[in-house]
Amino acid sequence: MPYNPGTDVAPCAPPAGIWHGAPDLDTANRMSAGSAIGHLGIELTGLGADHLVGRMPVDDRTRQPFGILHGGASVLLAETLVSCAATFAVGPGKACVGMEINANHLRPVTSGWVTGTARPLSLGRRTQVWEVRIVDVDDRLVCVSRCTMAVIDAP
Repeated sequence: MPYNPGTDVAPCAPPAGIWHGAPDLDTANRMSAGSAIGHLGIELTGLGADHLVGRMPVDDRTRQPFGILHGGASVLLAETLVSCAATFAVGPGKACVGMEINANHLRPVTSGWVTGTARPLSLGRRTQVWEVRIVDVDDRLVCVSRCTMAVIDAP
């Protein structure tokens, strides 16, 4: 997904906002390469003051047998975005783990890319709640997901 000045935030310049430290999307993408995240082609693409953006291809890796985007792939994209964003938002010595996720699948997608944007609804000391909105290439809403994260001491 190319950077679009005026509407997107450059992935290399961490903005002020909810983030602690300087989130590094390139490092996060490299760390994910050998996992389900990388195998499905998910990429973190942008960081704003209060949101994280990523995208996923709709292809043979992410479609179900009827040829449309698999709901589980949408949930994996949502949880990936929230897990990364929650980790970027906590201070030193803390980590985040998922407690609950739900998703409403609103529109089928058969090809191209879907893009998710994760934004916090609540950033508490012990729990965080995030919303992810996933859209297709025409910016039509495909899925809405909510994820609750537990903030724990880092292992």
